[in-house]
Amino acid sequence: MNKVIKAYVDGITATSKAVGHFAMYLVFGMIGVLFFETISRTVFNHPWIWTVEMAQFIMAAYYTLGGAYTLLMDGHVRMDLTYARWSPKNKAVSDVLTIVIIMVYLVILLVGGFLSLEYSLKYKQKSYSSWAPQVSPIKIIMLFGMVLMTLQVIAEFFKDLGTLRGKSTAQATEQATEQATEKEKS
Repeated sequence: MNKVIKAYVDGITATSKAVGHFAMYLVFGMIGVLFFETISRTVFNHPWIWTVEMAQFIMAAYYTLGGAYTLLMDGHVRMDLTYARWSPKNKAVSDVLTIVIIMVYLVILLVGGFLSLEYSLKYKQKSYSSWAPQVSPIKIIMLFGMVLMTLQVIAEFFKDLGTLRGKSTAQATEQATEQATEKEKS
């Protein structure tokens, strides 16, 4: 059982890193679309109706897919008046206590995302712009990002529990799973 939690943490961490590294390059795609529109509009006097909305879709994919990686790299904004000066154990206590708030927020986001995607697929929802693309693809990408963020929060929770027990992530996950296995046996 201990290997399961360690494998989970390692697997989600690797997935978050891979998706985050991919998402980093989406900024260049957005810049490319906007640069194309700028050249097309100013040099050739030929504006396109799809470019601004496509840039918005790329940006939405960028920040939703990059959320789990940002969490992994401890890059999210936080009220850092005292947190930076705390010991790793005090930080872990704070993180474990605030996980409830984060999970409530993420569950609400996931429920809303699933319902929105379901509606979008059922009614073939389109954007209200003159381009009028279907919005299902970007909603799928955003929902994937939300799910990955939720899974990464759970992985961070296991890491924080390990820190509270004074062990590395690997040692902590092994001890937690051993205790769970002992409870199952009894």
